[in-house]
Formats: sequence, C-alpha cells, structure tokens
Amino acid sequence: MPKLNATQLLEKVIDLKASDLHLSVGAEPHVRINTVLGQLEGYEVLSTDDIEYILSQILDTKQREILDVNKELDFSIALGQKARFRVNAYFQKGYPAIAFRYIPIEIPSFEALNLPEGLLNLCNIKQGLILVVGPAGHGKSTTIAAMLDKINQTRAEHIITIEDPIEYIFSDKKSLVEQREMYLDTHSWEVALKSVLRQDPNIVFVGEVRDAETIKTVLQIAETGHLVFTTLHTNSAAQTIDRMISSFSAEKQSEIGAQLAQVIEVIISERLIPSQEHGVVPAFEIMVGTDAISNLIREGKAHMIDNVISTSAQLGMISLEKSMAELVKEGKIAFEDAIKFTERPNELKRLIDKS
Repeated sequence: MPKLNATQLLEKVIDLKASDLHLSVGAEPHVRINTVLGQLEGYEVLSTDDIEYILSQILDTKQREILDVNKELDFSIALGQKARFRVNAYFQKGYPAIAFRYIPIEIPSFEALNLPEGLLNLCNIKQGLILVVGPAGHGKSTTIAAMLDKINQTRAEHIITIEDPIEYIFSDKKSLVEQREMYLDTHSWEVALKSVLRQDPNIVFVGEVRDAETIKTVLQIAETGHLVFTTLHTNSAAQTIDRMISSFSAEKQSEIGAQLAQVIEVIISERLIPSQEHGVVPAFEIMVGTDAISNLIREGKAHMIDNVISTSAQLGMISLEKSMAELVKEGKIAFEDAIKFTERPNELKRLIDKS
C-alpha cells in the first residue's frame, strides 16, 4: 500500500461530509458521518509507521517534542482554503493515534445550522454569561461561532477569544475580533484570562470551562460588565449549575452561587440528532436567567430548574424534550432517534402523545 497522505485523507473527510477522522494503530481509518462511526473504504489496517508518517506531515519539531513528553497534544491545521481541522494526537496502548475534527472555513449561518430564532435574539445581549453545553461533538463551538459571527455582522464590539486550539477563523466585519491560541499566543489559561480585561474587550469567548479557577475568572469577567461565552460538557442547565457550584469547596459554594445567579443570562443545551433527510438536526434546551431562575440558583435549588423551563415558554425557554417532540412532529427526526438522546424518555413520550 502506498504511503498515506494527510491531505488526501482530509480531502476524503470533506467529500464525505464527515465530522471526524480517527487514525489508530491496528485498525482501518474510521470516519463519523451524521454521528455514525464507520470504516473509511479503500484503506487497510494502519501500522505504527503509517501513523508516524502522518504525524510527520502535520507536526513541527516543537509540537513533536511536546507530544513525546505529554503523550497528547491539541492543535489545529488548515487544508488550504478548503477547511480547518482541530486535531488531538495522543497515545493508546503505547502506540500513537490521531483524532481530526472537521471545521468549515466559512462559519455556518443560523439558517444552515437550523438554529431557532430565539438564539438570534440572544445576539443582542450586552453583558453577562452565556453557556452552551452538551456532550462532545454536538455542535457547541459551532453554535457559539454562529452567534459571535452574527454579533460581528451587526455590532461594533471588541471580541477576544481564548481557545485550545483556535477552531473557526473570524474576519473583522463591524467588530474587531482577536483570537488567542493556547501555547501559541499565551502560556496558560490562568494568565490569558487574568490579562484579558487589560485588552479592552466587550465580548470574551473562553473555549471551555475546565476547572474551578476558570469558572471563578469567567464569573468575574461577566460581573465587570462584559459578555462572556463559554462551553461545558454537561447535559442540561440544571446539571451545569450544579457542576459549576460543586467545583468549589463547601464554604465557597454560597458565594459562587450568588455570583452565578447575578450574571447568568442563558444556558443552551444542544444535541445533534441524526436524520435520514437532513443529516443531523439540532435540538435545544434553553434556560433564560430570569428572576425565578436566579433565586433557585441562589437558594441551591438547581433541581427545580427543569420545572421552570417547562412552564416558561412565554419567556423564551424550552425543554430538550419539548424541542425534540416538535422536531418529531414536524417529521425532521424519528422518535426512535430522539429517544436515544433524552434522559427523560417518559416526558418525551408524553409530549409527543399530547401533540
């Protein structure tokens, strides 16, 4: 078999409209298409030499040294003007492996992503905290990119992103957009977040909330009159509130809850659901930071947030199950697919039967 060519492999990903490519010793290349993982046809089982040859095409000397020391490395690469890829190189069973995530060059529009109109209205918010949460690979970064690009088109703001690595590339429109990549433009999350307020931003996007220190700093940035976007790997608004507060010691949780209650504007929980006709269709839970929500956060009653969301449609809120039920009713997704993505199957069934 001829030597693998990274460019040719990534071009196949684009042609197949795949979201991910996985290269692992002892297995054929695999791609994920519409959330389904399968073998990439026409390729044999990969050897260590195959993976090493691909790494030699996409890593520079310094990156290779970091990978060898840390045993994993996040970075991004561009395929000319066709696409970008977020890459994670790592080791498994002592052998090198690579995961590629496809990122279009053009930031997808609200219409292309099938985002609800309610999210468009959120692009007018001036300050506070907007969280987009959900499992890995369910469109969090893409949704935020679409929202930031809408702001970029309509408002004159200074937007600073802190990412590991940079995913979507923004061009200046009405706003000035500056993007900082971890280890390329800054040495640590802590330093980047502490210095960002000295850079005169209006809007800050933090690629991911990773620990208590990041949470604390993100809350402080939002408290000082800035609009902050970030992501978290949680399944719902209620779980997100619990996760953020419980990241701190018991004696600090009340203070963090009060801070969070003050700055929270919106929590969006997203799922990408496979659809035979549409590829994947997004379903959303949307929680708006009303007085009722803020009081529940302050009082440590996050478990009651689901009830508020379910009864506050007039305020722009929607439960994930309600969103899925509407998509099933519209024929955009099948019930059998929707049921796989809910933690409350009985509620989903009730809403579908009701409609």
